[in-house]
Amino acid sequence: MRKVIISLAPVKAGTPVDAAELAKDVEKSVKAGAAMCHLHCRKPDGSLTPDISYMVDCFEEILKRTDVVVQASTGGVSDMNIAQRCNPLSYEKVESASLNGGSTNLGENVYINSFDDIRYCADAVYRRGILPETEVFDIGMLYNMELVKGEQPFAEPMLFNLVFGHKGGMQPTPEMLSAFRSFVPKDALWGVTHFGRDNWTFLAMAVAMGASVVRVGFEDSAYLAEGEAAEYNYQIVEKTAALIRAMGLETASPEEAREILHLKKK
Repeated sequence: MRKVIISLAPVKAGTPVDAAELAKDVEKSVKAGAAMCHLHCRKPDGSLTPDISYMVDCFEEILKRTDVVVQASTGGVSDMNIAQRCNPLSYEKVESASLNGGSTNLGENVYINSFDDIRYCADAVYRRGILPETEVFDIGMLYNMELVKGEQPFAEPMLFNLVFGHKGGMQPTPEMLSAFRSFVPKDALWGVTHFGRDNWTFLAMAVAMGASVVRVGFEDSAYLAEGEAAEYNYQIVEKTAALIRAMGLETASPEEAREILHLKKK
């Protein structure tokens, strides 16, 4: 039976983060079907920072409770340079990390990821044996990654996160998903993020089209049902898992996710 990885991004940008409470929510989320946890490097007040200490504290609390796949972000709109954005890679338990595939308008902000930035991050993850999850906000970014892959060593398998819903980027429509998906390299894995999600149909469509990963969580949307926001991330994971199972598929455990992604637990 095909297994789908649920990736959890549990922290909404700019909101305070309590490590212990976050760990409880992630633990319940893993029991509900999540396999990966995606965290940015934040201060307790929720602001982005180059100091990885609180991110490490959060992951250590989480790993006391569950063996979830550890994924660190190297992104987020801030005034940090790419070296500072890659500081989380020095946390020895990071198994996967985001790698941004190019520059884009992100809401009212310009999200800058130059080719030099892409090469720097790609090299940093490769040297550490970390699997990059390449965040792509438009089709041209897939071409960017083909160029970088041809210039320097790159981790295999390639994993793309097709991001939809941001103002300035691809929108969550069947036509855009079909077009985006058609340009993903045949030997690559792919998944989706639906930012600002206000329904479940787009995620279902992505799973039906072969997505290996679906990302959910408060970073992207707290939507649970019409007029109802989730109080905890695990409630969103429960509904995502139910959707996957209703399609005759199954959610991947953390260990199964490592097998799918060719990861070795650190």
